[in-house]
Amino acid sequence: MNRLRYITLLLLLSFTAGAQQTEKEINQFIDQWHLAASQANGKAFFESIADNGVYIGTDAKERWTKTEFVSFAMPYFDKGKAWDFKPYDRDLHVTSDEKNAWFSELLTTWMGVCRGSGVLRKTKQGWKIEQYHLSVTVPNEIIKDFITLVDAYNQHTKP
Repeated sequence: MNRLRYITLLLLLSFTAGAQQTEKEINQFIDQWHLAASQANGKAFFESIADNGVYIGTDAKERWTKTEFVSFAMPYFDKGKAWDFKPYDRDLHVTSDEKNAWFSELLTTWMGVCRGSGVLRKTKQGWKIEQYHLSVTVPNEIIKDFITLVDAYNQHTKP
């Protein structure tokens, strides 16, 4: 019986170490992706997104395929200035087969605190972003003022 417990413990420790390594790898991948944007490294930034990936921005009209997002954002990268989002408070989850992951994170940005969330897939080339969603956070205490502001803006911009 002691041998069975020992083998079970070894398997559990091995699985835990593997999962921790995968999480470390994913966190480094996401951090490098954000760093690529801050350094205006379009090649590294856009290669991190899956070919069928989707980027959802803060504006309701911003739901881009990878191709659309490259067309929109590459001019910023080409000018040497994209954006500099600093992630913190990331919550990461990985499937048991370690082939898919999802996360949410808070970001320090020029817009204030934003939330990013994403879905990742492990490929032969490494991790790829299948979807990333950026949203502006609004404190609950001022949400009614925010809604009023957005409604007023929308009324003035209708054709």
